[in-house]
Amino acid sequence: MSRRLVVPSLPVRVGSVELRNPVMTASGTAGHGAELSAYLDLAGLGAVVTKSVSADPWPGNPAPRVHEATAGMLNAVGLQGPGVATWLAEDLPPLLAAGATVVASIWGRSVADYRRAADLLAGAPRGVVAVEVNLSCPNVEDRSGMFAHSPEATEAAMAATEGCGLPRWAKLSPNVLDLVPIVDAAMRGGAEAVTLVNTVMGMAIDPATRTYRLGNGGGGLSGPAIHPVAVRAVHDVAAARPDVPIVGVGGVVDADTAAELLVAGASAVQVGTATFADPRAPGQVAAGLVDWCRRHGIRDAGELTGAIHGHHRQR
Repeated sequence: MSRRLVVPSLPVRVGSVELRNPVMTASGTAGHGAELSAYLDLAGLGAVVTKSVSADPWPGNPAPRVHEATAGMLNAVGLQGPGVATWLAEDLPPLLAAGATVVASIWGRSVADYRRAADLLAGAPRGVVAVEVNLSCPNVEDRSGMFAHSPEATEAAMAATEGCGLPRWAKLSPNVLDLVPIVDAAMRGGAEAVTLVNTVMGMAIDPATRTYRLGNGGGGLSGPAIHPVAVRAVHDVAAARPDVPIVGVGGVVDADTAAELLVAGASAVQVGTATFADPRAPGQVAAGLVDWCRRHGIRDAGELTGAIHGHHRQR
């Protein structure tokens, strides 16, 4: 039997972007290109969201970069990447050749960095349908406070990415008291949708050696441990801003956890940490969700979106 999983179609929309399936990979968990193509049919996924790249090559953080945590993992990879130009030339072509729908992810350490990264994506080949702007990055112009923790910085970074000429999704951090003002700022800056959520800040220390378990000290917690955090974030933003398209991410491991984020208010979901345990995970979740909908009499995934709020959210 072939290892490559074929995923049935279950079309959805995220703002103006039409996707074949509501399940995508999460940025940083599927590589820069077609690394997962040996395990599943990338063309069957809603999209492959690539690892975040900046305008210039970036080395990332010192090792060790990952640490297993209860019901998840801590990572401090530090956004290592080849830069947008190299990604366009070397990593994107094999991904497009695999038939994937691509959402490019970018990041920066200043507003100018975001502008340069986005500008480099202008004229990207057909098949790149959106740009996810990773705002969970330190802002060197604001004492290294995270962009996604400030409405002003969020709006400025999003506005700076207009030059890509593609629909933009703002990927936001759950590490704030109230996400709604950050969402509002992202939309003012030109976001068409928001991706909720990025990792939860965490840390692990080896008490025997009195040292950090990650080379950078702290890191981001992902996996099943943060799923309830993601559900709450999606739910609350959907309740407060029902017209804002949401991509839900955080601890999606199967059809039930995917459907839970849809019912909370997401139009689509992303699979991340589960991919490290099994690279077929995004395809398995996507195929499982199609079967889940069939068993529950759901013909259109849009019927699920926001159902907990007493209605499904039109996209």
